Amino acid sequence: MAEHGAALAEARARTVAGLSEALAAVPDDLFARPAIALDRPVPTDLAALLRVNRGRDAAAGRATEGPHRQDLLVTHVAKRQPAERCSTGEQKALLLGLVLAHAELVAARRGAPPILLLDEVAAHLDPGRRAALFERLAGRGQVWMTATEAALFDGIGDATMVAVGG
Repeated sequence: MAEHGAALAEARARTVAGLSEALAAVPDDLFARPAIALDRPVPTDLAALLRVNRGRDAAAGRATEGPHRQDLLVTHVAKRQPAERCSTGEQKALLLGLVLAHAELVAARRGAPPILLLDEVAAHLDPGRRAALFERLAGRGQVWMTATEAALFDGIGDATMVAVGG
């Protein structure tokens, strides 16, 4: 368990570092720029920590410390505000910023853009943010988006629209 937990923590730290770098390169536009960090370090000797805590963990019925206790902290850079204190639209814009930065990271590492599946992506975004989203998505390879209202895709430009009815 300690070996896998340590590997997971290391991979998570590398991913957060890579995403942070990708987010720093994002242009300023109507999208909220997120900054990310991990809330606590994972001890370097996880096996020793698990041994020391074995009694407490047995009593709790779970591991009380380790990489599973780590959270991702997201901050709205321009407002210097934690994501949980942002509006629904700002939170969605922050999340989309993370998704798009991750797609850039994957594309850079694989040499090809990933297929993006974005469910209800335009909901909660004002028209300006929707336009900024569509601009960022242009030329990214294959992007699939869903919405319950076709009007949410007004101004999308060159796209194939498929209506599904019941």
